[in-house]
Amino acid sequence: MNHMNIACIGTGFVGVVTAGVFAKLGNQIVGLDIDEAKVASLKLGIVPFYEPGLQELLLETQKSGNLTFTTDYSIAISSADIVMIMVGTPSSADGQADLKYVFAASESLAPHLKEGAIVIIKSTVPPGTNAKVRAIIAGKTNVKFEMASVPEFLKEGTAVEDTLHPDRAVIGVESDRARDILVDLHKPLTSNVVIMRPESAQMCKYAANNYLATRITFINQIADLCEQNGADVQEVIKGIGQDKRIGSHYWYPGLGYGGSCFPKDVKEIAAYAHAVGESESMFIKIDDLNEKRIPKLMARYDQLVGGFAGKTVAILGLSFKKNTNDTRVAPSLQVIPWLIDRGAKVVATDPKAISDIKSLLPDTVTYVDDAYTAISGANVTMLLVEWDEYQHLDLTKMASSMLAPKYFFDTRNQYDPDSVSQAGLQYKGIGR
Repeated sequence: MNHMNIACIGTGFVGVVTAGVFAKLGNQIVGLDIDEAKVASLKLGIVPFYEPGLQELLLETQKSGNLTFTTDYSIAISSADIVMIMVGTPSSADGQADLKYVFAASESLAPHLKEGAIVIIKSTVPPGTNAKVRAIIAGKTNVKFEMASVPEFLKEGTAVEDTLHPDRAVIGVESDRARDILVDLHKPLTSNVVIMRPESAQMCKYAANNYLATRITFINQIADLCEQNGADVQEVIKGIGQDKRIGSHYWYPGLGYGGSCFPKDVKEIAAYAHAVGESESMFIKIDDLNEKRIPKLMARYDQLVGGFAGKTVAILGLSFKKNTNDTRVAPSLQVIPWLIDRGAKVVATDPKAISDIKSLLPDTVTYVDDAYTAISGANVTMLLVEWDEYQHLDLTKMASSMLAPKYFFDTRNQYDPDSVSQAGLQYKGIGR
């Protein structure tokens, strides 16, 4: 592999992880962000989110000299063979991706671009965005350049590992030259490189996330039917998982999908479908089912416990999933206000996300440092996120410190219902 000069525009989650990984492979990386405070903290290896292994990666690659950060476009872009755009694409009023940051970055980089540079869009954008970005850049420079699309498929909580050892690299290009350069760039990461046109690469990203969100929604629908007939959804998963066409992986019955990608990407593809005349799209329905899931389940739980009013509820897990402090579309953001509105007292804990979520929740919530402190004196314990710390709780200890009716709502199906009942707790899982 020939080492390359790469500019990474945007130091959000994807930008920082990508910059660190390509620097570790020996490339010269400049991370660019217009936020001076952010750049200053990145130079110290400090990131505004928790991600295993990331701080070490940033310190190691800066120490080796392969990674630097700047707020100056001319420093970042003028010697870059490859420019990666990894800025945020928030949802606009109609639900589609708002591309203002992508367009602003394109306009700012254009005057500094060197001859033959490849500009890659890594942000999640609708197909057709490359042509718009090409036009913006071409309006501000006379040098020849190429456009490409290389979506990322990393998962929060395992992002460094996912980027270093991806299942595949999807590369959307328009020329053999760009193909050869980008295949070479990704060779140390994976030999499984899939070449396609940029529009297909952008569709791949949406298709992957929408499919995974569909699996979660599908198994939740099955779980709801299991509730009605004595079936156990975990047994059903074992049964269908033996079919090679289906597989036993990625079935997560629970409170629906959350985080920064699935809700946004399903809404965006639903809005995109609507905009191009596909108004019967199933993605519109999937979004709707996911939106309504938590209120529907909470109403069931309310009936089960004889009303939450006056009861103390222990909440285990505040982030949207384990191994991250990201609280975007976290179940706790819906569950806790719902409980407080109905007169419950809430005691909450999480290994990483407490300081991140405090300002987003009612100030009557009590926060504690560990599960047993939260559980002590509670009438109901709700496991919302399967952090390792909550997967092997001492059920007998839980039962002795809780107060009647001693309900354990296991929304991640982590525990064996019989063991929970034998310990003296009333168990309620999802679809069991």
